[in-house]
Amino acid sequence: MPTVLETLQARGLFEAMTSPELAAHVRQPTAVYAGFDPTSRSLQIGNLVAIMGLAHFQRAGHKVLALIGGATGMIGDPSGKSQERPLLSAADVAANIEGIRENLGRFLDFESRTAPAKIVNNHEWMKAFSYIDFLREVGKHFRISAMLARESVRARMESETGLSYTEFSYQLLQAYDFMHLCDTEGCRIQIGGSDQWGNITAGTDLIRRLRGVEAFGLTFPILCDHTGAKFGKSAGNAVYLDTTRTSCYDFYQYFLRTDDQDVIRYLKILTFLPLESITAIEEATRTAPDQRLAQRTLAEELTRMVHGESGLRASEQASAALFGGTLTGLNAVDLLAVFTQAPSCELPRAQVVGQPLADVAVAAGLVASKGAARRLIADGGFYVNNERMTDAAACVSPSQAIEDRLLVLRQGKRNYRLVKLV
Repeated sequence: MPTVLETLQARGLFEAMTSPELAAHVRQPTAVYAGFDPTSRSLQIGNLVAIMGLAHFQRAGHKVLALIGGATGMIGDPSGKSQERPLLSAADVAANIEGIRENLGRFLDFESRTAPAKIVNNHEWMKAFSYIDFLREVGKHFRISAMLARESVRARMESETGLSYTEFSYQLLQAYDFMHLCDTEGCRIQIGGSDQWGNITAGTDLIRRLRGVEAFGLTFPILCDHTGAKFGKSAGNAVYLDTTRTSCYDFYQYFLRTDDQDVIRYLKILTFLPLESITAIEEATRTAPDQRLAQRTLAEELTRMVHGESGLRASEQASAALFGGTLTGLNAVDLLAVFTQAPSCELPRAQVVGQPLADVAVAAGLVASKGAARRLIADGGFYVNNERMTDAAACVSPSQAIEDRLLVLRQGKRNYRLVKLV
């Protein structure tokens, strides 16, 4: 049976490790951690690489720790960033932490009888430090020359925006996190994206210097498409795990549109599908590219994993809605995402609910006159929420107003008009 390291390598979840001794270290159950700074109330697909790394370790029987940076989130990590992050308030950080806890619970098993995952917050141990104490106990073990040599620091110092002292000190905090978890949880492995190499090695160096043991770092490739474009907030193309930021439909559709050059790699990195199954999917997609089996599988697997079976069903149903499928069960958020390209208008609720269909069709701009609207209805070419209306004298009922917010009108097969009730 392959070790977790061999599994990660086979799936493309491997960039570098600090020592070849890591391969022997993971042959026995051990502890590993990855950090997530609470810069948003939702994690996004770029974070899923580290989450999948933790999940693979847990599936292999190891103890996994998800560190939420209640302290480091107040500072901001300069790694991979072209400019300084806006500083967050304590209230924002606290709210973001709760959102991230929920996100992580979808992927890691916190109830496992053999190796339950654990969430830790570095504010719990950092809050005890005074500035003087931290400089004396931690800062004295760092050399400015080594800190300046780190790629994340050098790149920012050479940029127009430069690097603040606040960000410069970030690597000390993360290094201490690693040593604290080594002391309290027996954790000697930190994993993260390749942009975390400098922060991770700062921790391995500190542990070796002060504890006399070898700790290890393992990094993953940053998730990019074939053009090199990253996923993430700073890249401007974040796909969030929370439906309040990215709807189930938008999430599903995003991966359904994955380029042929990326889809197999994403299947290996972002899903748990066996590699043999992915190979078969790759061959089937090559044989019948018009069926887009790989893209459909990726969209289905990821949506199911992130949003559950109900989220997948809603996404598939929302996709079908564009082609006349039922809207039953879809919420207003999903419908706004589905019909984002459709013409829309805002009408007072009193001008819609309880009013004749013909009047509403004209008010919404779908047809030019009430006479034309009545003829359209009589001919069977007018739809409300994708249901054909045949009674020209009928009125819009309260039950047709989806969440009392939306009404979807359609003329013919694809001429939609989204009515927002105000």
